[in-house]
Amino acid sequence: MPDRVLVTGHDGFIGCVMAPYLAHAGFDVVGLDTGYFADCSLVAADESVSTRRKDLRDLEPADLDGYDAVVHLAALSNDPIGNLRPDWTADINVHGSIRLAELAREAGVRRFLFSSSCIMYGMSESAVVDEDSPLDPKTDYARSKVEAERAIAKLATESFSPTFLRNGTVYGLSPRMRFDTVLNDLVARAVSSKAVVLHSDGTPWRPVVHVEDVARAFHAVLEAPTEAVHGQAFNVGAEHLNHQIRELAEIVVEAVPGCELRVLAEPQADQRTYRADFSKFARTFPDFEFRWTAREGVRELRRSFEEIRVTEETYADARFVRLKWLHHLLETGRLDDELRWANVGVPA
Repeated sequence: MPDRVLVTGHDGFIGCVMAPYLAHAGFDVVGLDTGYFADCSLVAADESVSTRRKDLRDLEPADLDGYDAVVHLAALSNDPIGNLRPDWTADINVHGSIRLAELAREAGVRRFLFSSSCIMYGMSESAVVDEDSPLDPKTDYARSKVEAERAIAKLATESFSPTFLRNGTVYGLSPRMRFDTVLNDLVARAVSSKAVVLHSDGTPWRPVVHVEDVARAFHAVLEAPTEAVHGQAFNVGAEHLNHQIRELAEIVVEAVPGCELRVLAEPQADQRTYRADFSKFARTFPDFEFRWTAREGVRELRRSFEEIRVTEETYADARFVRLKWLHHLLETGRLDDELRWANVGVPA
């Protein structure tokens, strides 16, 4: 079991759940984050993890000294951002990730966990996609995950072991909340406006996975024998977590009293669809159980959103939509045109 773990992007939606989880599990965790979303809290964050504020692109060899493992979450994290400026996505998600892996290998880091995505399967023609299915990325974000995976895989040696965790669509309560992932969006809209709106016809499939289960899955990989996960990709989720989007919407409507479902079926709506096969993860980790079902996760989100009084104003708040928030930082001059911090507004 690795002792000292660097978690990049620890201040993001997944990271601010995962980093404290790993620390409480007994790892010596250090978080590294440039702080784009430091001002985007919906609920109080666990501040117990030691933090380094540094841009992934500016890391030096000494920054990786002394770590047993790297959990690499940092990325421009969704398709609209990738489509905004493809060079940003390539610079951070591809080149930054590859350089991080190179520095880690040179520093003697033994394990490298790369947070990837089932989004790389794209508009799959297969009924079910597994880790050997053709990759068909449709966006710059998805392509960045494919390119980074392939390049980092080539760095594997007997002493440097990368593993690629292709998460399903992540949801759940997080201090750095996002309303731009499908299930979070549906529940926030339902609680704040008593309506669930589908822009597509609802038939596309998505594998959804709770953020706490993602943290637990990464923990399982960190503790696994190296030979069981070396150079391997894993779809992270379970068969019962595959849902069509309309089914997810109906689960939300059932959970939020007085809520109505509107299906717009717009022809230009997102039609990406992929139903993932998770049998490889289940075979490798037979004792692992994904604890959250979509129904349980929706009920948790509903209770939490009602307790903290998520309103239509909250739902529309730029802090909880990654693309809107980056636009805000750019427009207010806090970030320059390379997505680097300007002289003002750098988070502590």
